[in-house]
Amino acid sequence: PDHFAPSLTSSASSAYHAFRCAQARRRGCNRGTPPQPDSLRSRGRGRPCRALHFRPVSEQGLRRRRPDCRMCGIFGYYNYQVPRTRLEILHLLLTGLQRQEYRGYDSAGLAIDAVPMAPDAAPNAPAPPALVVKGPGKIVDLEALVSREMAAGGHDPASRFEVHAGIAHTRWATHGVPSTANSHPHASNAAGDFLAVHNGIITNYKALRGFLQGHGEVFATETDTEVVPKLCAYIYRTARGAGGAPPALGEVVCQAMRMLEGAYGLLVKSRHHPGSLVACKRGSPLILGLRGSPGCVSVASPAKGGEATRGAVAACAPGARPGAWECFVASDAAAVVEHTKRVIVLEDNDLAHIWAGGYEILNAEREGDGDGIEAPRPVPRSLQTLEMEVSQIMKGGYDHFMQKEIHEQPESVLQTMRGRVKFERSSSETDRYRERRIKLGGLTEWLDTIRTGRRIIFVGCGTSYHACLAARQTVEELVEVPVALELASDLLDRRAPIFRDDTCVFVSQSGETADTLQALEYAKSRGALCVGLTNTVGSSIARATHCGVHVNAGCEVGVASTKAYTSQVVAVTMVALALSEDSIAKRDARDAVIDSLGALPGALRRALALDPELARLAGRLAGETSLLLFGRGYNYATALEGALKVKEVALMHSEGLLAGEMKHGPLALVDESLPVIVLATRDAMHAKMLSVIAQLRARRARLIVVACEGDAEVEEACGLVGGGRGDGPGANGAG
Repeated sequence: PDHFAPSLTSSASSAYHAFRCAQARRRGCNRGTPPQPDSLRSRGRGRPCRALHFRPVSEQGLRRRRPDCRMCGIFGYYNYQVPRTRLEILHLLLTGLQRQEYRGYDSAGLAIDAVPMAPDAAPNAPAPPALVVKGPGKIVDLEALVSREMAAGGHDPASRFEVHAGIAHTRWATHGVPSTANSHPHASNAAGDFLAVHNGIITNYKALRGFLQGHGEVFATETDTEVVPKLCAYIYRTARGAGGAPPALGEVVCQAMRMLEGAYGLLVKSRHHPGSLVACKRGSPLILGLRGSPGCVSVASPAKGGEATRGAVAACAPGARPGAWECFVASDAAAVVEHTKRVIVLEDNDLAHIWAGGYEILNAEREGDGDGIEAPRPVPRSLQTLEMEVSQIMKGGYDHFMQKEIHEQPESVLQTMRGRVKFERSSSETDRYRERRIKLGGLTEWLDTIRTGRRIIFVGCGTSYHACLAARQTVEELVEVPVALELASDLLDRRAPIFRDDTCVFVSQSGETADTLQALEYAKSRGALCVGLTNTVGSSIARATHCGVHVNAGCEVGVASTKAYTSQVVAVTMVALALSEDSIAKRDARDAVIDSLGALPGALRRALALDPELARLAGRLAGETSLLLFGRGYNYATALEGALKVKEVALMHSEGLLAGEMKHGPLALVDESLPVIVLATRDAMHAKMLSVIAQLRARRARLIVVACEGDAEVEEACGLVGGGRGDGPGANGAG
């Protein structure tokens, strides 16, 4: 169908224009040049007010568009001519949410059709209200609630649906407390004319809320998400009220997207459009997984370059229904991979309209500056194959994903280096230099540019920032180029100067970290070379940077990053090795680093063998309320990362501190009741860390010292005899 002829009426357009004008006036624009940063005004880059109506025009707009949106999960399931019972559909939706539990949530909900669609139903005949079940708690609580609602409403679990669109969501509260009313899906009214689930933050929801209230809408919740279905309902009613043809669901959502600001992933369904589902995104990851019924293969319609804007299903094998297909929509590939490996990764401002005949990918961004309705344009998006296995999203024999991923580190760091680092030495000096090169295909053409640049700036958040800090000294020693580290949020707050001959390396496990993406946009606007270092192929950072390195640590499900951290440290170290290949003076240092990388998997296995002892030690600390970690040199990053993990997982106050600053405040906190971890490995800081241990012992701190195996000097500094272990304040707490 030709869904996207610009059929919305002039009344909808004028109301939309009035809303945008009101927004512009609140920002200080009075049909003249909109407010601009001083730097832009001085260059004469002011634009007419109408430009502000449809897209941000200032640098500050970058900050508004991408708040953090990683803590919710979206899952949608669409089937056409693939008969599914209500129970099967519910199982698929609940399982899709379970695969994304690691993202963190405080409530969950779903929506399915109450009755199967009648085969002879008119195309635009409204369906009965959907069955919406939601509430605070875990997914297991939602499952129990669904069972009760099914029984109370007399819904037959065996009812079969030839065509169905179901949506589900896990919520992490940002606007409004965790409650049934604030949980998703949100409805436009009691009949559920439009239903939406949303991942992200709508930053202009207050303006939209006031606009819709002025047109008679009544809001029932405190959330930003509720404006989405109500806005869709308003656009639909306005179009119908003027006597126009009913707009397609994709057209309605496209118009709503143009009025929304912020970062979001959305799934929208409507009883006015039974058998249709719309997915759209801006700044929040969303993927479509495509699968045919047995004997069918999902394919793209012909388009240049093997890409597609429209999709359908190829002819099926004998006995299977022609055109039968299924679509899985999710925030994360982990929720899709068990169903299909053929996916489309939506990009910013993409809208996927899914209906009985197939799907269409369109881009909702306006190309012109006019105030009228502009139809979205079809865009090519490649069908990709997921490079992950179902086993990666299963816990195996471990108690939880974090434990599994901790024990996967020997293999994950090896996978990061596989095919990139040649460990074998040649007997010839010349051959040794030539053969021990690092192969980073994504950087090869850019190495000379980076070497001759002004400086290298590593940008990250949380664990990724700590990984850069851990490898910073190696980069400085091998490359001898000034290295700066920036927390992405701080870089943006300061609007720090970045130059055209800078190289900015953006490090993110997911490739979707909001602040890091904003910093990337900022650096690109300043003309810097942008390098991505992510663990997710096809992520936003991977697509937006000029070049990059794939961490290749494998799927990480646990919220607290473990194996990705160690692999990020290895990846940054490999970048340093590649950049130093032109230096003969650094040959011996490079060889030493390569040898150490080769020994790393074995060292990790030996460290993981200490698990039982560490578990007993953790039991002794379980009742504590505070913990300090001291490190210096390379181990400063370890102290910061260790403290972060204690905060995230044990929910205990912990601080990672630079041991060189111990006398400047932290030492005043130390007494016999405070547990302190000291990282005192045998490196250039070893002697200084022995002094730190002595000072902490003098304060009778409860010491836990992490040291190299067989380090007699540390044992002596801790007051241990013959390698024994102290046990509490009586032995100065060392162990």
